[in-house]
Amino acid sequence: MKGTRGIALAVMAALVLSLSGCAQAQVEKQSAVGFYLDTAIMLTAYVDDAAVLQDALRECGRYEQLLSRTVEGSDVWRINHAGGAPVEVSEDTLAILEAARQVSDLSGGAFDVTVAPASTLWDFTSGAAVLPDARTLAEAAARVDYTQVKTDGSRVTLPEGMMIDLGGIAKGYIADAVKGYLEDRGVTSAVLSFGGNIVTIGLKPDGSPWRVGIQDIDRPTGEYMLVAKNFGGSTVTSGIYERGFELDGVYYHHILDPATGWPVQNELASVTIFSDSSMWGDALATAAFALGTEAGTALIEGIEGVEAVFIARDRTVSYTSGAKAYMAE
Repeated sequence: MKGTRGIALAVMAALVLSLSGCAQAQVEKQSAVGFYLDTAIMLTAYVDDAAVLQDALRECGRYEQLLSRTVEGSDVWRINHAGGAPVEVSEDTLAILEAARQVSDLSGGAFDVTVAPASTLWDFTSGAAVLPDARTLAEAAARVDYTQVKTDGSRVTLPEGMMIDLGGIAKGYIADAVKGYLEDRGVTSAVLSFGGNIVTIGLKPDGSPWRVGIQDIDRPTGEYMLVAKNFGGSTVTSGIYERGFELDGVYYHHILDPATGWPVQNELASVTIFSDSSMWGDALATAAFALGTEAGTALIEGIEGVEAVFIARDRTVSYTSGAKAYMAE
């Protein structure tokens, strides 16, 4: 695991440094790296004091302790282990659950934070190509229903036997929060890499937009099929190449259909979302992928200020109406 984390961090470092470019900066470019939420995180900013970035990484750790499904005592852990009783949670958790509900409503349930009973039956990280028992998976999928998450003030209630997992939205929320934290600390130019979530503050010191590579779906990590521009917002990509395995000619990946618990099998290989909020970009990337190109495009077109790029498995590229404004030539 330590070796894997080291490789991941090195890849993130190469990605961010290669895309941020050389800049005429009056303050020095500083970076800090960490591993939180099973993700290599790299913060690169033009700051006088590198301690600001270390403080921001500690914020990542604090949020992980609050929002991780596997951290005993976190808000999510307590909700999942309450046996149906109400649980007092933080404002952060309430905000994420409300945004998740909105995306679920907009997408007809294509995004659903209660997918955990099904997702925990899959192993996409060990390298073992093993399918879960079909009957067990069907029983788990029957317990997936975001409408059963009830909030009353600062209390959350989830029926016994159900589980939530905020992995499809919390990383974006944390990226937004860390961006706000750094802005409050006076940072005006930065690129923050949270794996598939890239968030920036302002423009590069030379006034040009940041450049973000969109992974080539058929090539090793760090080789790009497209390059996008980021003007101080969020760029989120979700793709089948991130985690998965092949078995008997079928590729099984981590983006699950909440209705069945099985990986979504459609024409898509990845979806990239451009938005102001990385939290929304995170959830919408999953929802749009699950819906497929046509319905996913309709979803994104109906949300003001959000654009998307869809890459199909045959390498066909489709754009929402305003997405090309984010593409580098």
